[in-house]
Amino acid sequence: MEKMAQDAQRRSLLKLGLASGLSAGGLLAGCGGDGGAAPDTRISSFALAVLPDTQFYSRYATSSENSQYERHYGTEPYAAQTSWVARNAQALNIPFLIHLGDVVDQVGKPEQWKVADGAMQVLEAAKVPYSILAGNHDVLNDIDFDSDPAKGTDTQRVLANEPYLQWFGAKRAARQATFGARDGTGFHEYHIFTAQDQQFLVLSLSWRISDAGIAWARKVLADHPTLPAILVNHQLLNIAPDAVSPLETGYGKMLWEKLIRDNDQIFMTLNGHHHGGARLTKTNDFGNAVEEMVVDYQMAYQGGNGLMRLYEFDLTNNQIKVLSFSPWVPMKPADTLNAFDRAVLTEGNHSFTIDMNFAKRFARFNSGFGAGKATVASSLVEQAKALVLKGYTEPAIVAPVPPKDADDYPKVASTVAHWRFYGGSDGAPVTPGTRIADVTGANPLVRDQLNQGGIVGAAVGDIVWSSDHHRLSSAPGSVSFLNTDKNAPRLSYFLTEATAAINAQTFATTGYTIEAFVKINPAWDKAKHAWMNIMTRDGKRGALAGFDGGDPESPPLLFAISSLREVQWEVVPDVGGQRDAMASWSGEIIAGNWVHIAIVNDPVTHDTVMYVEGAPVLRNSSHVVGLATLSASSPWVVGGGSWDGARADGFFGNIGEVRVASAALPPGQWLTARRG
Repeated sequence: MEKMAQDAQRRSLLKLGLASGLSAGGLLAGCGGDGGAAPDTRISSFALAVLPDTQFYSRYATSSENSQYERHYGTEPYAAQTSWVARNAQALNIPFLIHLGDVVDQVGKPEQWKVADGAMQVLEAAKVPYSILAGNHDVLNDIDFDSDPAKGTDTQRVLANEPYLQWFGAKRAARQATFGARDGTGFHEYHIFTAQDQQFLVLSLSWRISDAGIAWARKVLADHPTLPAILVNHQLLNIAPDAVSPLETGYGKMLWEKLIRDNDQIFMTLNGHHHGGARLTKTNDFGNAVEEMVVDYQMAYQGGNGLMRLYEFDLTNNQIKVLSFSPWVPMKPADTLNAFDRAVLTEGNHSFTIDMNFAKRFARFNSGFGAGKATVASSLVEQAKALVLKGYTEPAIVAPVPPKDADDYPKVASTVAHWRFYGGSDGAPVTPGTRIADVTGANPLVRDQLNQGGIVGAAVGDIVWSSDHHRLSSAPGSVSFLNTDKNAPRLSYFLTEATAAINAQTFATTGYTIEAFVKINPAWDKAKHAWMNIMTRDGKRGALAGFDGGDPESPPLLFAISSLREVQWEVVPDVGGQRDAMASWSGEIIAGNWVHIAIVNDPVTHDTVMYVEGAPVLRNSSHVVGLATLSASSPWVVGGGSWDGARADGFFGNIGEVRVASAALPPGQWLTARRG
């Protein structure tokens, strides 16, 4: 009868396409023969799967965004993540999955919710329970706590209008075998799962919890006083500019004071929202450690490249082992793989171990907590790593070659302009009227005179020479733009002469490659420097024939840094009829770090791809023909822009060298490569 039941179960799993990963051979110790008893090395261990922000996976799998994942790779990362968990939940002893919020990118787009709905249905079909919560992108009124701690909370929403509650409401949550309840708004929920003979509580709180929501959460804890609790939020811990160190947020501090510090049950917190990975250990009112962890890969290659986490709770060895990995990367076609397709991350802020004596940590509220039965053959994260890497070879990391001299870069015949900013003494002003030579000789730049076009307070020392430069730029220096303040308005910049040949070029038939080395000043301030320009073309795009888009006061080309420190490449194409601006976007650029940016427009498809440090970004634009210009006398501007005809949005930081080519150049011909 037992064999018949096992066969029936296997047939059921095969219908779901899940059987291939459900062998328990790695989980349970096998029966030995008569060759002598080996030492029993089994452990008591289980693992939690964690999905960081899936917003771009939901967005760029839709037809309205050209089904980018399916079109390029034949699969989609969100479904790959949940399918992997479903296939391997039994073998890896995964009793539960946690979603960190930002399920979709654009709350008002049903097509994105459908992608998320389908991906999470995979878990439901496999009977793998999960918690989920709404991030800031999943609610209609997204107000950050630091900008207004009183507005934008759960109690200030029209619940009937919220898409999150329509797609992932309480009735759907109740399908999970672990489900406890939701609060009155329907945004917050708790679950209780059992693993290795012990119960744990997951308290999952959506974006911007109110005092009423916190009171509900406190009651959940009070009603389950013996359960160790994992607190899940979309935002709690941030990451410092070094991309490794933890940084506390105002919202996280509020949660600490109102919910965490006097609730000893909360031993661990998880959140997304802030890009990258970091962790912080704090001590609560009882002298016990609370491990806070943030993870979010949305701004990495391909919107996260399918990266997720596994948290192994090794109750025998008193450790929490963390693995950051991508089940999607090994699924991608071999000819699409590059150096950014890493299936397992090894850096210390992405894969690490936390020592935690569970019985001692939980003793104050659960004196009976034990390790449970030792049923697991070996470390679950090691087993998971082996599963992910089976048949897949991690890409070779090719160390870039630094330049040997100032001329060590590929010369390309399609170069239209190449400006190299070096030559003056370190820290000396670049005086107004200074000419920056164009390597081609055709299109030199000139620093404009001070306080032109509505600028106020600009001084000679607002642009200085610097010996600082990107490690792969053969130009041994840069110019540093200082004292920029959009509110003054104060800025300084360079521009081509009215007679420069480049002013008339549109690249409609040739395609193009734009390259720039830039470093954002570490003192960058959103209030002063948001939307600062690396390079623009002069004029108001609203004056272009057929333009019917937004911000007609903007220039026809914007190569800028957004309010979120993303690189913005937004251009009006050189086409007849109605036209709007089309954009490519990077992830967040860390201030104080040099980056190389390349924007490549294909002359056949007219698809535009932005590369940051050699990695293609996810958010690109298609069918963008050329670069519109207002006239043959409209100059290119480096380090500044305009708004409604007046100078505006100057750069704050360093610009090394900039090159414009009338061809779609491969990486081997970029300025980061070497001659020959």
